[in-house]
Amino acid sequence: MEGGDEGLVKLLDSKDLQQQSKALDKLTDRVEDRQLDSIRVQEAMAALASSKEADWNTMRMREKELAAVKINPTDVDIIANELELDKKVAETTLREHKGDAVAAIRHLLR
Repeated sequence: MEGGDEGLVKLLDSKDLQQQSKALDKLTDRVEDRQLDSIRVQEAMAALASSKEADWNTMRMREKELAAVKINPTDVDIIANELELDKKVAETTLREHKGDAVAAIRHLLR
């Protein structure tokens, strides 16, 4: 090879190496982005699970509070029959209104 050709080959090799380097950088950037996305997804899933558990605990506490409210079974029957409701709905509404049948009926008629 002549002296000029060697310089051209080195220049081409240098450009080829630069292109390979850029391609490798792009690939590693994508892998790092995927890893970051994976971490974000895991964090979001953990937050959702924690939120769901907190909601579940709140719901259980609410059910315990409502179960402690004394109600008259006759009021449940009257509300369910007169307003054509399921007894469970009538009972829950009555408990939410501390056993006050008039307040429960007013709420249901809104």
